[in-house]
Order: sequence, then structure tokens, then C-alpha cells
Amino acid sequence: MKSWLNLMKSNWHYAFSLLWATIIALQWLSYTDPVWLRETTASVMIVLVAVAIIEILLPIQRVYRLLIEACAVLYLLYRTLQHFGIYDTDMIYETKGEWLTDIAAQSAPYLAFVLGAWALLLLSSCWVNTKARILMFIGMNIAAFGALDSFTSSVLWQEVAWTVFAGMGWLVSQHLRSFQVRYPHGWSYLLDYPLKAIVNIAIIFSLVILTGINMPEVRPTLTDPYTAWKEWSGDGPGTGGGISSSTDTSGGKNSANKTSSGYSLDDNKLGGGFNFDYAPVMSVISDLRTYMRGETRTVYSGKGWSDDDRLTRGPLRHTEVGAALDAIPSKVQTRELQQTVRMLNTYEYPVIFGGYSIATVDTVNEEAQSDGLFWRNRDSELLWDADGKKRPYPQTYEVTSAVPIIPVQELSKISFDQLYGGKEIDPALLKLPGAFPDRVKELAKEITADASTPYEKIALLQQYLQLNFPYTNQPDLSRAKSSDFVDSFLFEIKEGYCDYYSTALVTMARSLNIPARWVKGYAPGEQPELPDNLGMRPGGAANNNYTITDADAHSWAEVYFGDYGWIPVEATPGFNAPLLVQNETPDRDTPSDQENQEKQEEAKAAASDQKGFRIGTWAVVLAAAVLLLWAGFQLWNHRLKLRFLLQRLKGGGPLTPDQKVLIETGRWVKYMRRRGMSKESHETLRESVARWSKERPVAAENLSVLLGMFEQAKYSPDVIEDKDWRTVYTEALRLRKSMKAGK
Repeated sequence: MKSWLNLMKSNWHYAFSLLWATIIALQWLSYTDPVWLRETTASVMIVLVAVAIIEILLPIQRVYRLLIEACAVLYLLYRTLQHFGIYDTDMIYETKGEWLTDIAAQSAPYLAFVLGAWALLLLSSCWVNTKARILMFIGMNIAAFGALDSFTSSVLWQEVAWTVFAGMGWLVSQHLRSFQVRYPHGWSYLLDYPLKAIVNIAIIFSLVILTGINMPEVRPTLTDPYTAWKEWSGDGPGTGGGISSSTDTSGGKNSANKTSSGYSLDDNKLGGGFNFDYAPVMSVISDLRTYMRGETRTVYSGKGWSDDDRLTRGPLRHTEVGAALDAIPSKVQTRELQQTVRMLNTYEYPVIFGGYSIATVDTVNEEAQSDGLFWRNRDSELLWDADGKKRPYPQTYEVTSAVPIIPVQELSKISFDQLYGGKEIDPALLKLPGAFPDRVKELAKEITADASTPYEKIALLQQYLQLNFPYTNQPDLSRAKSSDFVDSFLFEIKEGYCDYYSTALVTMARSLNIPARWVKGYAPGEQPELPDNLGMRPGGAANNNYTITDADAHSWAEVYFGDYGWIPVEATPGFNAPLLVQNETPDRDTPSDQENQEKQEEAKAAASDQKGFRIGTWAVVLAAAVLLLWAGFQLWNHRLKLRFLLQRLKGGGPLTPDQKVLIETGRWVKYMRRRGMSKESHETLRESVARWSKERPVAAENLSVLLGMFEQAKYSPDVIEDKDWRTVYTEALRLRKSMKAGK
């Protein structure tokens, strides 16, 4: 046992290197978790942990370690795959050889991953053995995570944080190893007082953790290479390239392989396909995740939405920051929602985005004034720079939006006459092309035959589109025969993305004489994975910051329900407009967007929790506790200096050693009073000490020494040195012990 402990002590540096390498390896496993099969992820994780344990606990010759690890790897892989049901347990084998051959064949695909992870772990822990190599290794991992975070949909700041933590630990252990080799005597002394080293390391780590978490968000001064390349190549709104005339609001073009998602500036011709682009667009801070509404379209041409001239769609008026924006009258209650938007790219957009209908603009670029705002009341659009003065698009702005609280039960019972009877409806909201196919109208009537109210009919149309047409960003256009976009979608292509569903819902609603319009903007986006995955949930709001990317560009329908105003309707499967509804029991036939949204949020939380190796609240609390303990220790350790500092501030000058002795004398005299031995007003201190010594003989010696120091400082011409007042402090501590011992 003793020899094993000695081997462990001599091998401590390699054990720590293996620990840091394992932590980094688990971060890569976290990244691949959504991509790999569950059994692959589980096998690799178990093998990594097992190999690390064997390497640390068995400091024997490497060849024997490798043999033990090989046996462990094969056994653990077999047991893991058996747990996931990979092997056919019902198969009957005639010989043991057949069984082994079949097991080997089924294990081979997973064995490659396991052996690769095993080899990489050992190589990295052995090769990364100098400060330069540690810095290079950590830098390469951080750069790789950063690139994947930028160019994929993954949010990897947790992985980067853990990698930085492992790198710091690796550098510390390497520094201690160098100290051990160069200064063996100093190392022996350090081993006698390990707590000091551990505490200092813990304090440094805690400072780094808390500083990193509480750093404010700062916009980059330089444009990142990816965004710069996109701008140079014309991949931005209004610049051609990836976003141009035939682009979908979710990003698609007819040439599917050459386009990417993003906000469209031209919707004359919808359709085609696109590739998802997860480049960040904006971050939004609000206590409710909402669709970020952009522009409205009304005129359907059969190919797309042709009223793309924002200056001629309807009357505009110039507005100011803080001015109330006119809203379409509605009897629906609304909730006031403040939103802070910070743009994460340098594109120019024609509108200011906000949740549902914007009520006021509070600031633009953190200022309470701007001359670039223009409001179109008819479409609830807040345009930017509509007079063409080439103003740069705001990099940050704050808006207050009015989010409708929809009375589902009440609205579902209101008839056509009650909603629209005697009201003047804009003909454009009901208009369809002259050649609009009759079979689309007939389909709409067939779907809604059992409904009697406009809301019920819209709910049935929504349900039909969501359940019968699969979502894809690359629809098969070879099936298209009809010249009408909606007709082709419903009867020929039968798959698509948001533009297909939203346009179909608007036109089918109009065919039933229900006013509707087409809206585009952004879906709510995603919240960063913070400690404990704190996100917006019903009943609580811990994390109110979410990021919207080009892949979140989206279109949906808005339906006009008379006195109830405009209500968003989401027909695209997989998307749920986070609407607010009154606290009432909705019809079970009507899809509840809020319920679906809650389920999606809970699923995301569960998936995040299953990923496991995360920096959570425990790390922040632990770091804060370490720093608080350290601060408390420092205050206690320097309590005398702090006490004299207060006395110095009161006196207006530095204290002499004589004064310090008198101050300390006052403290031990107060202590004696608390012990029931007060100094009477007619007594000198000497008389009081004589009386106390008779009452408590056990403290007589200490009292005599303290009295002598006091009289020397008070009456003697002898010089009092700084060490003398410290003697008073030390003797006062002994007095306390004597008094306690003499109870």
C-alpha cells in the first residue's frame, strides 16, 4: 500500500494532465451529443472516464496499463451496447465462434469511435507537457469551439468556459511541476503547508469565474471575417447575392443550392429552397419571447406578394421617439412589453422590428431622439429612413409593444355578422387574383364546412396545413405544374416552408371572405444556455436575453377579426407563435400555441439538462463563497490595522505607539467589565487591577503585565516602540484565556 501511495505521489503531474485532458474531451463529446447516436455517446463517455481512472489509479508500467485498459474498453463497450439493445438476444448460435463473430461485427462501428477517443486522450495527456504546448493546445480547442459556435447552430460558450477552466488548471499543475523539479527543497516546504497553495489557487480561479460571468456585453470593434465576407460577396438585405428578388422570408430562393436564410427584401416571386444560415442578426432583451414583426404585404399576385414598394403601400407619417403610434382599434386587452434590441450585424433593414404592434419607440442608439422613424398605421409598420436620406440603421433601440391577450373562448363564438356586419373592410384584404384557382377555394370550403364562425374556420385551416404538409427547406419543385404558387403547394408540391404555409392561409381565408394579410419578420430565436438553463418559462423570468439569427427569418399570417383587431396565426408546422390568451379553458379542437410553446421550452430544458457536464449555478456559488471566505479572512487578519485606521480617521492623524497601547488598554478594560469586574469612577486603574487580582487570582499575572504597559505608555518618559503595543494585544489574548480557564 505504501509503495502504491509513493507511486501515486510521484505520478501526480501526469494524473492532473489526464484530468484536464478528460475535461476537454468531454466538451467535444457534449458538442457531438446531438449528432451521434445515444449508444455512441454513452460508450465514448464511459470509456474516457474508465481509461482516466485506470491511468490515475494504476501507476504501473505502461504496457500493463494498456492491456488492462484494452480489456476494460472491450468489456464496457459490450455492456453499454447490450444496455441499449444493439445485440440480438434472440439469436441462437451453434458455436461460440459464431457468437463472437456476430458480436464483433455489431460492435465494429462503435469500436472505431471508442478506440479513437482512447488514443486521443492518451496522446494529448502525454504530448501536452510544456507550457507552450498547453497554450497551443488550449488555444486550438477554443478556436475550434469559437468557429463552430459562429458557423453552426450550436451554442458553445459553456464548452469554451470549461476548456478555459481546464487550461488554467493545466498551467497551474505544470507550474507546480516545474517548481518541484527546479526547487526540490522549496517543494518539500510547500508539501508541509498545502492548504496555503490550495487556497491561493482557489481564489484565483474564483476571481476568473466571477469576472468572466459578470463581464458586460461589448459590441466588437472589428467585423468578424464571416460577416465581412458575406457583406463583400453581397449576402445582405438589399445587396443581392444570398438575399434578393426571389428570396423567401425564411431565406429561400428558386436556386436552392446557392441561397441561404435571411430577411427578404423582395417577395414578388416566392418558392424555391434555401440553406439555413445561423449568422446572428440581433439580440433581444424582454420578459416575453415574441415574434419580431417586420413588414406587411397585402397584394397577392399568384407568384408572390407584389406590393413591395414600401413608399406606395399606404400613407406614411413621420414620427418621433416617445410619440404614441396609432393602433388599429381593438377590444382585445393588450400587455405592455418593453424590448431592447441590439443588432449583431451591419445590414440595413427597411423597418424597425418589434413584438406584434409597436406602441412607442423609447430610444434609438441609446438616445431619446431620431428623425428616421416613419409609421404606417394601416399595416402597423414602423419604417426606417423612408425619405431616403441614407441614415445608418440603428445598432440598438428600445421599443414598447402591445401584445394582444386573446379571448379564445369568446372569439370562437362570434359570428360573421357580429364581426364584420356594418363595418367597412378594406377590399385589398379580401382580394385574390382573377385567375385564382377554384380548387383552392373549394378546398377551403371543404376544410371549414363544420365551422360556423370565422375563428373556428381559421383554426381548421391552420390545423389542416400543419398536419397535412411536411416542412422542408428544399421542396421538390419538379412536381409543380400550376402557375399559381398556393395551388401548386396544396395540390402538387405538398411540402414547403413558412412562405408556403402563410401565403396559403391568407389566400384561403380570403376565399372565405375573412380579411387577412401576410407578415414577415423573425421567429423568437433562442436563449443562451445559462447556469441551470435559466430561460423564460410561464410563471418566471430568469433569463430574458435571446439571440435571433438569419435562420429565424419567418413569415406568418394575420387575420382581422373586426372589433378584436389583427391576430397572428401560425400555420407552419414546428412553429408556434407565443401568444397570450385569457385564463379560460379553450376548445380542445383549437390548437393552443402557448401550450405547444411551453412543451418546446420544457423539451429544450430537458435536453440541456441531459448534456450534463455544464458550468451551473453551483460553480458561481462556490466561487462567490471562496471569495467571501477569503475576504472575511483578510478582514480578520488585518483587524488591528483597520481598527487603528478608524481611530486615525477620527483623530485626523497617524497614531503613535503610546496611543495604540492606550487604545488596547481600553479594549481589555471593557472586556473585564463584560466579565462583571467594572472599574469604579473613584478608582485608578492600579486600584481596580489590585481588586480584580484578588477576585480572580488566575488572571493576576496577566493583569500585572498589562497594567505595567499602560503605566509605561501613560506616565513614563521611556520611549514606547511599535512592538510594545503588540505585546499588549498578545497579553490581552492571554488574559481572556486565563479568565475562561478560571471559571
